[in-house]
Amino acid sequence: MKLFASLLALSVGVLLPAVAPPAILGQSSSASPIVGVWKGFATVRETQQVPITIRISGSGSSLRAEFLNGPADHPDVTPASSVTFDGTHLVASFDYFARTLDATLTDGKLGGTYGPTHPTAKAAPTPFTATRGKALVDPASAPNAPDISGSWEISTKSSKGESAWEFRADPPSGKSPVIKTVIQRIDGDTGGLWGTWNGSSYIVSHFNAAGPALYSVTPQSDGTLLIKSLLANPHAPANADLIARRPAEARKENLPAPTDPTQQTTVKDPNAPLAFSFPDLNGKIVSNTDAEFHGKVVIVAVGGSWCPNCHDEASFLVSLYKKFHSKGLEVVNLDFEQGDPDSDTARLKAFIAHYEIPYPVLTAGTTDQLAEKIPQGVNLNCWPTSFFIGRDGLVKETHAGFAGPGNTVGHAALEHDVTALVEKLLAESVPSQTVSITK
Repeated sequence: MKLFASLLALSVGVLLPAVAPPAILGQSSSASPIVGVWKGFATVRETQQVPITIRISGSGSSLRAEFLNGPADHPDVTPASSVTFDGTHLVASFDYFARTLDATLTDGKLGGTYGPTHPTAKAAPTPFTATRGKALVDPASAPNAPDISGSWEISTKSSKGESAWEFRADPPSGKSPVIKTVIQRIDGDTGGLWGTWNGSSYIVSHFNAAGPALYSVTPQSDGTLLIKSLLANPHAPANADLIARRPAEARKENLPAPTDPTQQTTVKDPNAPLAFSFPDLNGKIVSNTDAEFHGKVVIVAVGGSWCPNCHDEASFLVSLYKKFHSKGLEVVNLDFEQGDPDSDTARLKAFIAHYEIPYPVLTAGTTDQLAEKIPQGVNLNCWPTSFFIGRDGLVKETHAGFAGPGNTVGHAALEHDVTALVEKLLAESVPSQTVSITK
């Protein structure tokens, strides 16, 4: 009962109206029976209840729907691509993740599913129910919540070769009792997980366009944290309980630190250009030897539209491109999808449109072809991975994974470091001959 009560308090996702500040707190339901804040639970693995909140605003062709997670005064929002409502049936499409919210309004309750759009998808849709409220309100927190803010390390053995993850907790801001947490792996983060103290644990979660996540974080008497994914398969060895320690304590126990993302992946020959030659969605072949890349700084980003961390990276790459393209920066996305041509292509097109990507996105293959299609990569096993190429056509640095906005401190550090690297590479002179053309 205690966990259920905590989850009920945690239901903080919403859909923002298209109008001004008062709509952030709620919206009158007089305009339509569907407009307003809908809060409830999604049921995962038959028994686990994940808080879900949907806010719907507008009308007719301007109807909007968004998931929102986090504190009421600065929530995290993921919008639907399109929304329709016929009086009882609501459909909100999140095309850039190839997922759809399909629900029916009955006796003042909204019930339905959220899941893959394409009928051949292997994953089953997640059922949910919700009722309408009037405002986004922060959940209550039990008294005497312990301070777990800051950086922690989780000793692990992953298929990527890493030996530790970072767990990070941001303290509540202002009067809100909501904390923000995240697990950062070498290939990316879990996305922000928000929650409150229930008297014995923090229960943190999100339900966004990528789907649900739910964890418990329990302080231990020895100063560690016990972290459990409440949605993981309990019978899978990889999903054993996680123990988080402060970095200083981990060093005392001779435990390795998280892998530096610039050291995860290398290239076989640093004196050879990173070769690529793949078509875009229109069939145009784009290659590293093309004149448009001669003497330029190039970011070659490996990813896929199925990958949540690649979505986070896309926003950052677009901002870098807009800021530095006129100074000589090019970006190329080598896209690897999951093998269903129909659903992959539709999602990729929506991905490009959603983030308004102005640089080439090339269809390089399927995920199982990564090593075959980019044979120069060494230990290339993270989604996303980016190669930073200097004006001489050679790889100067690689970066595995991505610290998204869910990792507040890590994301700010990554933005700073990558921006500084791009500025440094752009400041270098253009060689009279570059290896990307001559080799």
